[in-house]
This record gives sequence, C-alpha cells and structure tokens, in this order.
Amino acid sequence: MSDQENKLPNFTQGAINLASPRIGADVIYATDDFFAHKSRLIKVEEPVFIDDKFDEHGKWMDGWESRRRREPGNDYCIVRLGAKGVITGFDIDTRHFTGNHPPHASIEGALSDSDPDEDTMWVEVLPKKALDADSHNFFENALKARFNYLRLNIYPDGGVARLRVYGNPICEWQRHDLSNLQELSSVINGGNVIGYNDAHYGDPWVILSPSRGVNMGDGWETRRRREPGNDWIVISLGATGVVERIEVDTAHFKGNYPDRCSVQAALVENPDNEDLLSDDCSWENLMDEQKLAMDRNHTFEGDKINKIGPVSHVRLNIFPDGGISRFKVLGKLTKNES
Repeated sequence: MSDQENKLPNFTQGAINLASPRIGADVIYATDDFFAHKSRLIKVEEPVFIDDKFDEHGKWMDGWESRRRREPGNDYCIVRLGAKGVITGFDIDTRHFTGNHPPHASIEGALSDSDPDEDTMWVEVLPKKALDADSHNFFENALKARFNYLRLNIYPDGGVARLRVYGNPICEWQRHDLSNLQELSSVINGGNVIGYNDAHYGDPWVILSPSRGVNMGDGWETRRRREPGNDWIVISLGATGVVERIEVDTAHFKGNYPDRCSVQAALVENPDNEDLLSDDCSWENLMDEQKLAMDRNHTFEGDKINKIGPVSHVRLNIFPDGGISRFKVLGKLTKNES
C-alpha cells in the first residue's frame, strides 16, 4: 500500500471514486467557470500548479474556478456520476487555491433517469462545511441513499481543484437482459477489489473499469518481484454467476506485462467468515495458467474456462509480477439480483 493510500480516511477503504471519468462521470453544468473550466474538477490526474501559465482569462488553474461574485447567491456545478451508488464520503480538494478558494461548500444528491432540471428533488448529502485553502477537505457521509447526480455548492464563489466522491456502485440487474452474458466484475455492476498483495503503481480498482486504459498509469501494476512466488488481486463479483469468458488486457504494458496469468474462484456465502486474502480460502481453478503478450487484450473462453459452477469471488494471479490494464469476468447470473 502506498504512502498516499495510508493517509486516506477509513471511508475510502473498499470504495471507488464514483466521480471518475474512468467510469463515465461528467460535469454537466456550472453556474460559472470563467477562470477554470468545470471539466477539470473531476480529472483523474492530481492537480498541478504551473507558476507562469496564463490564458485569456488570467492565471491558469487546474480545477474549476468561477469569477468573483458581485451579486447575492452562490455558484454551483452538477456532476453526473459514472455509476449509481451509495456514497461513503468526499474529498473537496482545494490544492493550489489559496486566496481564491471557497470558504464553505455543501453537496446535494439526486436519483434520476435523466439530467436534472428545475423539477428535480435534491437531497442534502453534506451540509454547509468550512473549507481549508490549498488542502484536501475530507468529509464522511453516513446517508445510505443511492444517488447518480450531485450538486456541489460553493459559497460564495472561488476555485476547487478536484472533487472525489467515494462510494460503492449499485447495479440494478433487472434492467439488464439477463439471458446474455453479464460483466460480473465491472465496478458499474458492483464488482470490487477487496485485496491484493501489492499495488506499487496505479489504482487497483481501475482494472474493473468499463473502458480500455488510456496509458500505462491507468491500471494495476506491482513492483518488480525479487523473491519466489507471484502477485495476485482478489475481486468480489457484482453478482453470483457461472463464468463463461475472461478478458485480461495488458494495454500499454510492454516491458512490464506479466508473463502468465491464472484465475481462481470461490462461491462464498458469508465473506466475513472466510479469509479471502489467503490461501486458506476454498479456491478452485477457474482458468489454468495462460501465456500473456504485451499491449494486447486476451480473451479466454470455451475449454479454457473450467466448469466449476457458480462463483462469487475471483482471484487473478499474475506470474511473476507486472501490470494489468483491465480484467473482465463475464457470465450468466444464477439467481435474481435486485
């Protein structure tokens, strides 16, 4: 685990960033973004400050920044989350905004099948809170409601570098054609990384994102292994199913892709009673060792997938180490899911 991960609050553990463009999140509206465009608010990259960079509106800032408000009221923006989910907390990040950060902010949520309008019912998720300049501002959320839109209110104006929305996606399987293969591992469908032995580079959860990786940093990569053994990552599927296809994508990994991989699986009725992060778990071989190539999406199906019945968790083993861009487990659901 990296030093940055160790500094994150507990509410981030086991959660993903629902406001990440990696899963399709978008800033769809802002009352004003004169100084810095609203789209920068949810960029994947960490915010930067470039001392001598200016544009036609003034100092270039890496975030969302409104002009100085000269009338009553406050500025706000609306974010369409990449997946409907239950939110565990927020990071309203004001890094590099010093004399121009908002003194306060609040967040409202909505659950809607279409983009919000004047009739949308907003629910207060985070009451008005004071913000520190040039800082991470972490706030835990105990509300268990589901949302797919958020409204970030800043008081009265100013700039925010990044908004991170930590939570767990909720999949509504009844909206799917369940006669077809489902991507059981996708974060949008409730798949989640629950542990790994090493994640020196990248964000492990992004291997379950729906789109292909954009560069080598957009994936899970372990450090160079100098001892016997192999690296691994454990994933809880969004629903129990019978696996029929596995995809392992090494996009952008060339001199550092794993030589081989295998997949184990288990049907776990009560995850709290099973040690899924050790060899003591009742793992079965879902896919025997397969050779991998650099910068390629590998598809394994048919006789490459062992018929072991319904599973709820999988463990991807890579030999001996390296980087994976995306990992997909597709199969048929074995029971009705809500």
